[in-house]
Amino acid sequence: MNIETHIADQIDDFNIQHEWIDIDPCFADTEQFCEKYGFQMSESANTIIIASKRGEKKYCACLVLAIDRLDVNNKVKSLMKVSRLSFAKSEETKQLTNMMIGGVSVIGLPKTVEIFIDSKVMNVPRIIIGGGSRSSKIILPPSELKKIPNVKMIDGLSISNS
Repeated sequence: MNIETHIADQIDDFNIQHEWIDIDPCFADTEQFCEKYGFQMSESANTIIIASKRGEKKYCACLVLAIDRLDVNNKVKSLMKVSRLSFAKSEETKQLTNMMIGGVSVIGLPKTVEIFIDSKVMNVPRIIIGGGSRSSKIILPPSELKKIPNVKMIDGLSISNS
């Protein structure tokens, strides 16, 4: 089963209200996507996979608004309870999630991956997330993200870029 089918099945299983949009994979990266398709960076969110660097390998997925940056060294480190961590490499992300950078989604992740969503995501009317590949995005009300198992809403997960 391909990843988009897997994500679509999970959307159905969790009864998530959404709109699926097909995009040109050349414009999958958030900034290019927003410019090409007329969306605001403030209504787009990035799913970032983080990996521990010592001891037993642990992963988490973090969803933050595209206008903010993930507080990796403080907040994520404390949430994961590890001494060292880093952004998962592209190949590592692909192997873990079966998704490519530019399309990683918080929907369809392995059950072993904790999902942390920045509480700021809940403050926008709609949110645009990856669709699992570089060829799609998912638009949904942020409240629908709470239907995903293993999700934890976190205050202070991101740092404002402004």
